[in-house]
Amino acid sequence: MNENISIIAKKISETSNNVIFTGAGISTESGIPDYRSKGGIWDKFRPVYFNEFMSSRDAREEYWRRWSELYQDLILAKPNPAHMAIIKLHEMGLLKSVITQNIDGLHQESGLPDEKVIELHGSTCRIRCMSCNKISSIHDVKKRLDSGDLAPECECGGYLKPDTISFGQAMPVEKVERAIKMSKDCNFFMVVGSTLIVQPASHMPVYAKNSKAFLAIINLSETPCDGICDVRVHGKAGEVMTKIINEIDQNGR
Repeated sequence: MNENISIIAKKISETSNNVIFTGAGISTESGIPDYRSKGGIWDKFRPVYFNEFMSSRDAREEYWRRWSELYQDLILAKPNPAHMAIIKLHEMGLLKSVITQNIDGLHQESGLPDEKVIELHGSTCRIRCMSCNKISSIHDVKKRLDSGDLAPECECGGYLKPDTISFGQAMPVEKVERAIKMSKDCNFFMVVGSTLIVQPASHMPVYAKNSKAFLAIINLSETPCDGICDVRVHGKAGEVMTKIINEIDQNGR
């Protein structure tokens, strides 16, 4: 592991054109429940599809009931050492962008500027009207839910929904295209805490590798890209990322 960490630290230090791709493995270390793993949220609940949400009040009430169960985890979650290591890279001038599958907003909470983060699956920290696009506070919406408003609507009459991509909902074209461009143009691409299963997000490291970028993967389980990466580190995101930063510091960055 230490040899691979040294290789990663050296490669990061060689260029500022570095892209980091983050998944659920970084968020779980902040106490955010995993969605896809065995025992995760989707093992317990059937996902509410986008067309169901838009066509059925019962489906909207069920969606919001599940969201309310996650609310406490969301507001208690704080950036962990992996998030702070990424901020350190940003402060060192060694970070081009973060592409994330996560919807918890912890990269921004850690101090990373919005323009540095591409949220491919949106953010549950924003509530959007599906008609007029107005953004509402999650805390205001939670108060409405607690008061008995089980399927909140906007003043315009549109349905309120967390600003995330649900099953059956179209991916945000502009964000996907920007992520693809970042992946193809970078010199170094590092996956942190993702099993690289969900498309099209999981194809980003392939774009990077096909464009001759150095590809590193940090994850506890295997990924479909293990066979094409240059370096693979089996470990927790926070521990490994902290070691990488320490290695960069020791070498005088």
